[in-house]
Order: sequence, then C-alpha cells, then structure tokens
Amino acid sequence: MSTPGPLADRVPAPPDRLTRAVNGMVAWIARHWLLLFSVLLILYLAVPVAAPILMQSGHERSARLIYAFYRLLCHELPERSYFLFGPQPLYSLSELTAAGVLPGPSILERPLYLGDMQFGYKIALCQRDLAIYGSVLLGGWVFGLLRGRVVLPRLTIKTYLIFLAPIAVDGLTQLFGWRESNYLLRTATGALFGLASAWLAYPNIQDAMADALQSLDAVAS
Repeated sequence: MSTPGPLADRVPAPPDRLTRAVNGMVAWIARHWLLLFSVLLILYLAVPVAAPILMQSGHERSARLIYAFYRLLCHELPERSYFLFGPQPLYSLSELTAAGVLPGPSILERPLYLGDMQFGYKIALCQRDLAIYGSVLLGGWVFGLLRGRVVLPRLTIKTYLIFLAPIAVDGLTQLFGWRESNYLLRTATGALFGLASAWLAYPNIQDAMADALQSLDAVAS
C-alpha cells in the first residue's frame, strides 16, 4: 500500500458544508457591515419614537413595554425628552411640576411619567441620546458615500477626546446640579459626540472587515 507523500500532507482538506456556510456568513457581514449597522440604528431609533404613537393610538400595553425596556438604556427624564401629540414638543421641569403630573420629584420617579392627553407622550429616548445615535447613523451614511472615492483622514484618540469634551462638560455639570442644560445644548453636544464616534470607529471597522475578507480569500484559495 502506498503512503501519502510530503506534498499531499501539506494540501489542506476541503472545507465542509458548515465551514463554508460560516465563512459565507462572515464574508457577507464583512461586505455589508455598514448596511447592517444602519438598519440596527434605524430600528433602535424608530422603536422609542413608536412608543408615543402607540400611546396615542390606544396601544398602551405595547407602549409601556417599550418605555420599560428603554429605561434600562436611557434615563427617560420627561424634562429632557421630546413629546409628540401635545401642544409643544418639550417641557421644563418647572412646567411639569406646576401641572402636578409627575409621580414624584426624584430622578427615579420622574421617568415614570410617560405623558398624557394634555401634554402628549414622550419619546422613549432622551434628547441627547436621539442626537447621538441619529448622528452616528448620519455619519455612517456620509462614510458610505465617501468610502472608496475620497481618502478620509483618520481621527486620533487625542482629537476624539477634544470632541468628547463638550458633552462631558454639559452632561456632568448638569448631573451634579451645578447648572441646567437645555435641549439645544443636549442636541448639539450629542450630535458632535455621535459624529466624532462614527469618524473614529467606521474607518477602523472597515479595515478590520477588509482584513477578514482577505483571510477568507486566502483560506479559499
């Protein structure tokens, strides 16, 4: 009986069906990761906007589930959230307190106020978070348009920290009660942080996905 020669020992076995399926899934993600991120961000933003729509249309139970879930991800303070279906899109803490609609004065009680027929219903993400994730989504679209057409400059960690400073100052001074921010500052600092995060992350993710595709091509060949 003949034995395999040294050359035969170096030839890898062909991948099995499961391996080919996994490699195909990895390759698809590596090619379409930006689309996947965009879809996830759209869903993440659309669901909290659906909460006040559901409340207004009488689907209160479904809306309350959304509020409860997003309360794990966001403080949902009504004075820092946008409202739909009311006379105005936002309210100050003093306005809500004077109206007597809040379940309590503490930072743990105020998020439980979802809104009502008089004031409308709040979106289940605060103003700052809407700006952050919305700008990350927008930054991804800009990156997708420019990718492969323009050599994009990389954002360094040092420069990223400069972009991070406004949201840190605005958020921390508000958190410790030194001052009260407003919706314009929350939106502006959140958008700046989100765009900077997309600028820092997306080119590096693109490089990682390109390396993954090269490794899969090397294995396939």
